[in-house]
Amino acid sequence: MNHLKKNVWVIGSFLGMCMLVLFLLPHSSSAAQPQSSHWFPEQLLNWNPENDPNAKYNRSHIPLAQRDVLYKVNENAQSDAKLVALSALNPNTSGVPSQGGKAFFANTFSYWQYADLMVYWAGSSGEGIIVPPSADVIDASHKNGVPILGNVFFPPTVYGGKKEWVEQMLTQRADGSFPAADKLLEVAEYYGFDGWFINQETEGGTPETAKKMQQFLVYLQNHKPEGMEIMWYDSMTNDGRINWQNALTDKNSMFLQDGEQRVSDSMFLNFWWRDQQSSYNKAQQLKRNPYDLYTGIDVEARGTSTSIPWEGIFPKGKAPYTSLGIYRPDWAFKTSQNMEEFYQKEQEFWVGKNGDPSDTEGNGSWKGMAHYFTAKTPIQELPFVTHFNTGSGKFFSVKGDVSSNEAWNNRSLQDVLPTWRWLKEGGQDLDVNFDWEQAYYGGSSLKLSGMLDPADPAHLKLYKTDLPIQKDTELSITHKANSKNAKVKVGISFLDDPESFIFLDTETKDRDEWTTSSFKLKKYNGKKLAAISLFVEGNQEVEDFKLHVGELKVFNKDDYRIKSVRAKGAKVSDVTFNKGIYADVSLEWSPVESNISHYEIYRTLPNGEKEWVGATPNHVYFLSEMKRKEKENHTLLEVVAVRKDFKRSKPAAIQFEWPPYPKPEADFRADKTIAAPGEPIQFTNESSEVTEEVSWEFEGGTPSISNEENPIVTYENEGVYSVTLTARNSEGEDILTREAWITISKDAKNITNVALNKLAEASGACAPSEGPGYALDGKVTDNSKWCALGTAPHWLKVDLGASHSISKFVVKHAQAGGEAQAFNTQIFKIQVSADGVNWGDSVQVTDNTQAVSEHSIPLTDARYFRLWIEKPTQGSDQAARIFEFEVYGYPSN
Repeated sequence: MNHLKKNVWVIGSFLGMCMLVLFLLPHSSSAAQPQSSHWFPEQLLNWNPENDPNAKYNRSHIPLAQRDVLYKVNENAQSDAKLVALSALNPNTSGVPSQGGKAFFANTFSYWQYADLMVYWAGSSGEGIIVPPSADVIDASHKNGVPILGNVFFPPTVYGGKKEWVEQMLTQRADGSFPAADKLLEVAEYYGFDGWFINQETEGGTPETAKKMQQFLVYLQNHKPEGMEIMWYDSMTNDGRINWQNALTDKNSMFLQDGEQRVSDSMFLNFWWRDQQSSYNKAQQLKRNPYDLYTGIDVEARGTSTSIPWEGIFPKGKAPYTSLGIYRPDWAFKTSQNMEEFYQKEQEFWVGKNGDPSDTEGNGSWKGMAHYFTAKTPIQELPFVTHFNTGSGKFFSVKGDVSSNEAWNNRSLQDVLPTWRWLKEGGQDLDVNFDWEQAYYGGSSLKLSGMLDPADPAHLKLYKTDLPIQKDTELSITHKANSKNAKVKVGISFLDDPESFIFLDTETKDRDEWTTSSFKLKKYNGKKLAAISLFVEGNQEVEDFKLHVGELKVFNKDDYRIKSVRAKGAKVSDVTFNKGIYADVSLEWSPVESNISHYEIYRTLPNGEKEWVGATPNHVYFLSEMKRKEKENHTLLEVVAVRKDFKRSKPAAIQFEWPPYPKPEADFRADKTIAAPGEPIQFTNESSEVTEEVSWEFEGGTPSISNEENPIVTYENEGVYSVTLTARNSEGEDILTREAWITISKDAKNITNVALNKLAEASGACAPSEGPGYALDGKVTDNSKWCALGTAPHWLKVDLGASHSISKFVVKHAQAGGEAQAFNTQIFKIQVSADGVNWGDSVQVTDNTQAVSEHSIPLTDARYFRLWIEKPTQGSDQAARIFEFEVYGYPSN
């Protein structure tokens, strides 16, 4: 089996199955923010929703939608073999917000129509090995009719795996039951997802271990609810060893089927294969459906450039041998710099470079998943509404008006996006894509742009549906165009003839503003709507044509007339304040039982305007770090219930009071604390946010007084000088004086990194190649770092060999070496000592998020220095990662 390409605690990328997630995106450092769960076995065994304050935020309330194939647009595609994706839908295991985040660029995967099963790929030996999907991912998956599995990952011992974790999970009670299996079932039922992927790669097992694992899987089979999926990974064999078979064989079949006993529902086969006919034959012998086997392909490193022997799964002229398993299709996200690049790579991966799901033959060796799998649709019930909302945005619009200018992501709000991307007939000079600059609701819309040629109209087929039309059924479209010379029509077809379309003329206003056109469909009563499309033609040529579609809706008018029900019992269940101007607010209300899509939360600003601050299908919501506006004394919040037809209820109002407005707290830093005469020193005001004005006093400096925010000061004469900063606001002032803070000396020219290649010790090391000396070698490339596993605190000690006068420390954290921001050290201190025994704190940091942190201090004499790490990362990962620890000074006289 392919092992990790990099250390698992860094990026976690087994060429094969071995593991883990990458940390790429920042997250809030607020300790109060609810986060998605991740456990080690002992933690899982002690978990219950009552003692987990985050549990209620981690629940999905969207049931798994039914979906169907109906018909296909690509003659090569089939729907007997299935597709599972093992995808890191969040770029880290720990620190994942429970209900979306505050960044626009997020992995809003949207090609659910080709996936039959999703595995939430996560877990690490530093954070936790049992990881349920985050709630917003469950919501998106279920909305699209795709079951989603959590991940149980036992890492290889060389990458931190522990045999006792396997033993803890396989522990039985006297009655033969497995407590860990019971907990896995409890978690899945409570959080609302669909089963578990089990990946056992920890060495040291025996035949008895294999037998116990088989019993564990059988126990899950016998006690799981109907419809729950347990998928096994081809790693452990019947002798208990880790020995990847890359096929279904006599050595691993005991984990799939044992005589008449079903052991697992499916198996993911490792990647070293050329032809899977043997697996097909073995499945037949076991009387199992060969499509319960998912032949794995590893696309993490090369994506659409990965070479795959496709005929070994999909032989020409024959039925597929097995289903397909894709390891890390999140390649498209993690190799992209922005949303446009991500969505382009996604399209190439799933549809092919042609960008046409009906014509994949010309795509080259990578034809896209649309070549092999027929798109399925969950659009089978009324109402159906889409705003082409991808699940994140740079802003949030409600009915065409921007209601928040803050970036956001929340896949719970992702719409079912177009089935075909893009199936366009004609309109060769028109491009089609999502647009994150215009939105009717949410953060995006559908956009057609380019040259509109009257001789070349465009027919864009969007959605495959199975919608029943009744006598009161209506269809509406909300769009805007920048030219009155465009004629926009909505196309509909029916299941008895999906390729024959009827076109409905819309109204387009002269000005570029949102316009809604509605159509009664009662003449088609009793038919099934099979497809929805757009038809665009021009009366004359328009060179820079733009059409945005903000909403498509099919609904029953009589249902829409029913009054919406307001959320009841809305209240602030908890609120905590930070610095007097930030609030973490926990909201809850009684769920509305009448066809609810989700709930919107609004804030009333001091000027009376309402601002969108979040939305959720859940009946609890957490507002993280809400900032106080204009010294307001109280904040009014509203919860609005939004039905599936997007009719809104009257708001339920909630209010909380702010504490008295705080006085400022003065603080500052300097880029250096020792300088030569005449050398400029940059001072930076770091006083609390409520500061309205500052004044500086620089003993011996020029200028000696300043009201600038960040002044530059020079000193002409050698000596030691104090600095005073006064921070003021309407409530008062705070004065900070640092005595003997600045040293002016001709010796400043001798300052260097005196820790370079000096003797170092540490509390531990991840591997010999990551010992303490690698943090003092002057390198941040080639993965040169000190790494320590185990439970914090960790420490790194430097012996300079003699006393030195020190003025600054520089710490280069994980991100400086190319790792993720979430691995940067958060809480640490730097200590100094003359004898290596008695230590004093020189620097204390409690909230670092930076890749490189600099810490200037008054000139201090010491020989020994210790970096003491209390919280090694931004999340719960306990591994320390320091690429360089620099100590700046010169030998003491």
